[in-house]
Amino acid sequence: MKELMIILIGAALVNNVVLSQFLGLCPFLGVSKKIETAAGMGAAVIFVITISSFIASLIYKFILQPLHLEYLQTIVFILVIAALVQFVEIILKKMSPGLYQALGVYLPLITTNCAVLGVALLNVQKDYGVLESVVNGFGTAIGFTIAIVIMAGIRERIEGNDIPKAFRGSPIILITAGLMAIAFFGFAGLL
Repeated sequence: MKELMIILIGAALVNNVVLSQFLGLCPFLGVSKKIETAAGMGAAVIFVITISSFIASLIYKFILQPLHLEYLQTIVFILVIAALVQFVEIILKKMSPGLYQALGVYLPLITTNCAVLGVALLNVQKDYGVLESVVNGFGTAIGFTIAIVIMAGIRERIEGNDIPKAFRGSPIILITAGLMAIAFFGFAGLL
């Protein structure tokens, strides 16, 4: 249980996928304009990363490894992720059309979000079992959600501020992301 908590906290805070590993920056910067949209994207990413970690781990441990087909892992993991994203897209379109519209093009981009594929590959690289893979995937997704919601909150707050012309738009957002990354380095001593 202690190992699982270390994996969870390490994935969410210490090795935050966005702010420490710099994976998944496209949705992080693109969907973080409003807290509601960022939270919706975070929920979708939590679902996709957690379930894809579970399925990818099962496929790797019980199909690819026994058949010595480890070289197919990337292709198989991409197919699993793409199928899950399609499932999430169908559910969101039916259950929450407003959130589906707000996420727009960024929802299908979860398929190509390197954070999702990165987690599946890291689980294999670290030789995690199925349970450890799911915990690592969930922790990574929680870390992504924390980062994107914090960024959305900051972006909402600075929207009405008087920012020098040279820093308006992307420059202030990138500076903010850099400062957030520095702040998250403070969690390094946690484990």
